[in-house]
Amino acid sequence: MPAPGTPLEQLGFLTIGTFDPADPRAGHEATLRMVELGERLGFDSAWLRHRHLQYGISSPVAVLAAATQRTSRIALGTAVTPLGWENPLRLAEDLATVDVLSGGRLQPGVSIGPPMHWDDVKAALYPDTADAEDLTHTRVERLLRLVAGEPAASFSGREGLVEEWSDRVQPHSPGLRARLWYGAGSTRSAEWAGRAGMNLLTSSVVRAEGGSTDFAEIQAGQIRSYRAAGGAGRVSQGLVVVPTDTATPDQRERYAAYAAARAPRVGVPQGPGRLLFAPDLVGTSEQVAEALYAHAGFREVTEVVFALPFSFAEADYEQILTDTATRLGPLLGWSPAGS
Repeated sequence: MPAPGTPLEQLGFLTIGTFDPADPRAGHEATLRMVELGERLGFDSAWLRHRHLQYGISSPVAVLAAATQRTSRIALGTAVTPLGWENPLRLAEDLATVDVLSGGRLQPGVSIGPPMHWDDVKAALYPDTADAEDLTHTRVERLLRLVAGEPAASFSGREGLVEEWSDRVQPHSPGLRARLWYGAGSTRSAEWAGRAGMNLLTSSVVRAEGGSTDFAEIQAGQIRSYRAAGGAGRVSQGLVVVPTDTATPDQRERYAAYAAARAPRVGVPQGPGRLLFAPDLVGTSEQVAEALYAHAGFREVTEVVFALPFSFAEADYEQILTDTATRLGPLLGWSPAGS
């Protein structure tokens, strides 16, 4: 999106799906209502994050299976599924099943690396094989082959009188491979995604690279590197965006406090991975649109998946989504699906 006037083609949102551990169903139901609202508002996609061993959605694929039965049009994605927690063959089966149920609307995003708090969780996750697990891009490549329908077994055919065996993952969903995304935060990962023929998800976190701490320029450079490496797929940017047009005074105050509490980490590399966080964009739709058009990463894309803040109330999310779809989106040249 080089300048205002080039329309935003795809508008999505991302949620962590928080819940009260004493009543987890209520939180999951609220997330499903949010997806339904997104469809009514004309959003192109709704995405869920993974939160293992936390009070957020631990099984987005299962929740999205439920969402397929409550929606008919909106694309449903994961941003992202950390493959260190997954068996690629089993995940391929789950993804294909949900894609079939959705009518081909699934947009799975994945990433690699050891699970967070690896030393604390590896004995429960991989009690016998932790030191032998390959948590590199090879794990993604296995998933890609299995989703594409390449052989998963050396046997197929009839066994006995009734059992039919396939040598590839079932069900097979032919279009799913083209809808797999890679969540990259570094130039190396972005280039790998391009060579692997995956779509590229960028987010509000990148690695500080080349001596720079300019988040927007680093992100823009990673997107350009993806394309230079042969990436011909879709590219989507994800920032925390909170329009306040119809917010109440109390909501505006809480939103501002949320962004202020997170602001000290902006521009300062965090931890051994030297992670950089983008500032949260909070303000009127006009203010947010101006900030986006000034953002080098945003100017490289025509698709976005705006992330909702953590731990807000359902009414807050309704206001944010409604303002995003009815006020901010049109300022970015976007039109609701079906309009």
